[in-house]
Amino acid sequence: MNYSGKTSLPRDLFTLYGRQPVLEALQNPAIQPYKLHLAESNRSGGSLDDILKLADNRQVPQAFHTRLALSRISRNGKQDQGVALDIRMPNLQNIDKLCNEPLPSARMRFLALDQITNPQNVGMILRSAAAGGVDGVIIPKQGCARLDSLVIKASAGTFFRTPIYVCDNLPNTLKKLASNGMQICLMAADAKQTLFAHQTNQSCIFVLGNETDGVSKDIRTLPHTA
Repeated sequence: MNYSGKTSLPRDLFTLYGRQPVLEALQNPAIQPYKLHLAESNRSGGSLDDILKLADNRQVPQAFHTRLALSRISRNGKQDQGVALDIRMPNLQNIDKLCNEPLPSARMRFLALDQITNPQNVGMILRSAAAGGVDGVIIPKQGCARLDSLVIKASAGTFFRTPIYVCDNLPNTLKKLASNGMQICLMAADAKQTLFAHQTNQSCIFVLGNETDGVSKDIRTLPHTA
């Protein structure tokens, strides 16, 4: 990812952190590890030895860092447990390209997650999105459950197949996508029209809100179709 001192990383990298998530990723042959990052202060034993053994067996490059440097890689020094793993995700898409480049002539459908805080729910939504044939799922870094082993497990493998667009801020991203010709559609239990009845010639972003409060106020104020 975009950590300090790295300027030529592949675009499709995703960083997992924490000993159990990293261990499970290395145990999964479907996941392509890119580099293992370790704190110099780590003590040997337990799951760390298992991680190192798996990394050696899979010939994963390893790098050692100070705790501060590792926290810049994991972006969560309080929970990374001295371990982070870069993995390749060919399905990780470029949100800036979607916002700024001309859209394909064919109508596209996207699902955007607004403050979905339960990682199991995020994983199950990815499963549904894959089954429904959507063109991508937009997940903000702010306000949603972080993409971790719980999401991966709940997705039943679709985490690595579904096109995923990660953005910094969902309201700002939706504004840009609307300016690029997409229609914003809010999903709600009391909506007058069903998802399947919605007819439009535009590409659409269907926004799914929080488990309790629904779509957030910042997004409800944007021009939209309910």
